[in-house]
Amino acid sequence: MVKRIAAKELVPLSELISLKGDKALITGPALGIGKAMAYRFAEAGADLEFVDMNERGLKVVAEELSKFKVGMGIHKVNLSSKEQINILWEELEGKEPDILVNNAGIYPFRDFLEVDEAFFSKVMDINLKSTLLTCQHMIKRRLKKGGVIIDIGSIEALMPFVEGMASYSISKAGVIALTRSLAKEYGKHGFRVNAIIPGGIITPGTKAVAKEVTQLRLNLVRTGVLFSTRLPLRRGGQPDEVARIAVVLASDLSSYAHGALIPVDSGFLSA
Repeated sequence: MVKRIAAKELVPLSELISLKGDKALITGPALGIGKAMAYRFAEAGADLEFVDMNERGLKVVAEELSKFKVGMGIHKVNLSSKEQINILWEELEGKEPDILVNNAGIYPFRDFLEVDEAFFSKVMDINLKSTLLTCQHMIKRRLKKGGVIIDIGSIEALMPFVEGMASYSISKAGVIALTRSLAKEYGKHGFRVNAIIPGGIITPGTKAVAKEVTQLRLNLVRTGVLFSTRLPLRRGGQPDEVARIAVVLASDLSSYAHGALIPVDSGFLSA
């Protein structure tokens, strides 16, 4: 069910923000931003399909969200595998989501001169190829019904700042290009396609990366300090601050938002 609000129709705010009657598929909801989005989407009333390699984490999230009394499905999927993505969508045949959130991603560091084909392929497969394939399945199955697609980009795709992340930046630049291309091509079919561009968000993953680089690559400590001073709000962001924007984009609050890139970055890109 994808609601279509008439341009001049005055609808109560509570109805605009509600996702009741919708089903959302979220990739990477076991931790961090994805987990925060799962919580907010459930709170807004959406039924949920969770896709992640971390099956244990998915079960924990599902248990935590059981209080919202929404439908939930758990799918352990290696998103670098086209075959597993195909199987996932076969399982969803006839009950495909109204909303797709492509959140799953990895951000490993490696000096550009040491990037080999295997490393680059892994980053591209998980960050970009999986997004392309899930979008393809979503659009094929809902071509006559439309839907909502939300992709997660990164400030590093628009303004590379941290050393050793060229592969990641390339993959997320591809996600942004894909988002805008699909917006151009499939708006006429009833799809709304937008991207969120997070930056400086404090998650278990970013904390682990920060600890690793400060221990193994002390030159990146200076980069971290410079990054912090470039944040006009002078603080890192919380996953829930990204999740709230995702709910807005998924709901009829954003009925005329299409092909947009929404930074959630403390003003980093503007500083």
